[in-house]
Amino acid sequence: MRFIGREDYLAKLDALWRKREASFAVVSGRRRIGKSTLVEEFARRSRCRFVEIAGLPPGKGMSNQIQIGNFCERLAAATGLPEARADCWAKAFDALVAAVDSRERTVVFLDEISWMGRYDPAFPGILKTAWDTRFSRKAKLVFVVAGSVSAWIQENIQHSKGYVGRISLDLTLSDLSLRECLGFWGRKAERTSTREILDILSVTGGVPKYLSEIDAGLSADENVRRLCFDPDGYLYGDFNRIFDDVFDATVASKRRIVAALADGAASASELAERFGSDPNGHLSSDLRELSEAGFVAASGGLNPHTGRTVREVRYRLRDNYTRFYLKYVLPRKAAIESGAFRYTPLDSLPGWDAIMGLQFENLVLNNFAALASEIGIVGKSVDSVAPYFRRGGRGGGGVQIDMLVQLPKCVYVVETKRRGVIGVDTEAEVQRKIDRLALPKGKSVKAVLVYDGILATELEEDGFFDFLIPAERLMR
Repeated sequence: MRFIGREDYLAKLDALWRKREASFAVVSGRRRIGKSTLVEEFARRSRCRFVEIAGLPPGKGMSNQIQIGNFCERLAAATGLPEARADCWAKAFDALVAAVDSRERTVVFLDEISWMGRYDPAFPGILKTAWDTRFSRKAKLVFVVAGSVSAWIQENIQHSKGYVGRISLDLTLSDLSLRECLGFWGRKAERTSTREILDILSVTGGVPKYLSEIDAGLSADENVRRLCFDPDGYLYGDFNRIFDDVFDATVASKRRIVAALADGAASASELAERFGSDPNGHLSSDLRELSEAGFVAASGGLNPHTGRTVREVRYRLRDNYTRFYLKYVLPRKAAIESGAFRYTPLDSLPGWDAIMGLQFENLVLNNFAALASEIGIVGKSVDSVAPYFRRGGRGGGGVQIDMLVQLPKCVYVVETKRRGVIGVDTEAEVQRKIDRLALPKGKSVKAVLVYDGILATELEEDGFFDFLIPAERLMR
């Protein structure tokens, strides 16, 4: 399959060849985001020797010795050498070192390293010693580790004192940009409406594996039904697979959090009150791990009135697929399994426009770089980019803004709309939000509307908005 996007990441990896010494690289990100594919493409373009070994997924009966045995078996398969016999990780790494020729460009890739090392607490230290004493002396080696369990990688490698100064490159993969996503439609993108593409992206986000499952010859309705509303559909069951694999023992508490955030952003204190727990206890670590794994985003930013960091950080579900599954698929599982959705037009279902509006808003939030180009702030000093929320109280009414972009002398109030027809009432809605911001004197405001739909003639002609940006401009 044709490799799509990620050119900036590939350039960073390729730059490692210009070093005169071995490089240690870390690649992390949610499952299905394309970590393995990226490293494989890097090795392919480098035309080098490639040794890839993946850890086995956790499960009943899994043990450290089984992981070591798999390591040796995969090493033999990748190199053509006899299978090594090893009863510990030190000997397994010795066998890998022996397979690397110092005279030949080589990429060694340990995939799902968190699974590989989870059964031996000494694993990170043994790997560090092997790197320091053996691997680092292979001048033409790029040694890459990757995994979906971001918490394990951060604790044992990225934030470990033992690896300080050893990591040459640390990449965290996020969704493909909207422009990159169009590549999965190929030449059909030119013949496919913006609404059709956005409806699919609103469900999949920019996750490469999910996008590879679409059939560009089918409508958005048919694709979403096939993938999400069929018991055999890939996206019907993937939530359980990825969540169980990534979080394992703590999966129940994290499921509870994402289910709550599927209804809207919330602060740690609001979640704690809802769950009857301590916001500084396990909830705090769960939110951090969900953020590191790419499912949740912390929306902090600055208070536009004081210029200081907002007092209360709010968390939003940034992963489009997870929200769609929790809000629209999971509650309908019984009906789906009975075949009730086989022929039903999805846009006729209750709440369809509301959920797709939220999904569209999330796509815009996750693609700020494209928006920045449209409103002309590329290269300018940006102080803060985040959704903004303030409760109502004695000092005035509350306010909620989809995205607030703050520069030293100007703020951009960004409103997102996905409707059939977007009426002039949107102007009054945004004006109320601007009035309630209570900005200090001397700070100007720009109103931005990012939309998918048809603008009412009055709205287009009034000149209220400083920027009217159709969604297709963020994609093409």
